[in-house]
Amino acid sequence: MSDEMGIFEVMYNCRAMRRLQSTPVPEEQLIKLIDAANRAPTGSNSQTARWIIVRDQGQKQQLAELNNKAVAAYAAAGTQRAPALPHQSAEKRTRQLNAVLWQAEHMHEIPALIIACMEFGAPIDAAAVGRGGGSIWPAVQNLLLAARALGLGAAPTTLALSNPKRVKEILNLPDSMAAFCLIPVGYPMGKFGPVTRMTVQETMRWDRWD
Repeated sequence: MSDEMGIFEVMYNCRAMRRLQSTPVPEEQLIKLIDAANRAPTGSNSQTARWIIVRDQGQKQQLAELNNKAVAAYAAAGTQRAPALPHQSAEKRTRQLNAVLWQAEHMHEIPALIIACMEFGAPIDAAAVGRGGGSIWPAVQNLLLAARALGLGAAPTTLALSNPKRVKEILNLPDSMAAFCLIPVGYPMGKFGPVTRMTVQETMRWDRWD
C-alpha cells in the first residue's frame, strides 16, 4: 500500500505553517518543490516563473529585516486588520497574528526562503506586474501542495517584499524580473491537520449570484 498522500488529502490538510524548525531541508527536496511548481500552467505556455532559494545567512537576514518592518506596520494598532471575521473568531485571529509575529522574529533562522519571481523579458512597470499574476500564483500553489506532501511547512507572504527596490538589490534581480512572494520552507514545529474553511453553500451559486 502506498504511503503517498492523495491530491485531495493534501489539499484538505494543507495548513499555513509559519512556525518552522531551523533544521536544514535536503537540497533534493527543495529542488523537488521547484520542479513541481514548474508544472503549473502559464499564459501562452510562457514558462516565465523563476525561483530563488535563499539559504545564505546574510541574505536571509536582509530579507528578514524587510519582513520585520512590514509586519510591524501590519500588526500595529489602528491598522485595517480586522480583529475578527464572520468565519474566524477573535481568538483564532489572535493565534494567527501571533504566528505571523513569531515568523517575523525567527525568519532568519528558517532553513530556506523561496522567492517566487517572474521573468517578463523586458523592463517592467507596476501595470505589467499586475497582469502577470495569473502565470505565477498557480505555480506557488503547486509548491505549497508539494511541500505538504513531503511533510514540509510553508506559507506565502508578500509583506517581506513590500520594498521592491530593496528586494531587487538584495536578490540582484534584473529590470525584467519581479518578485511576487516569499515562501519560508522548513519542518513544522506544530502538527498538520485539516484546514477549516467556509462551506461551498456559503461561497457558491449556480449561474448567477442571488
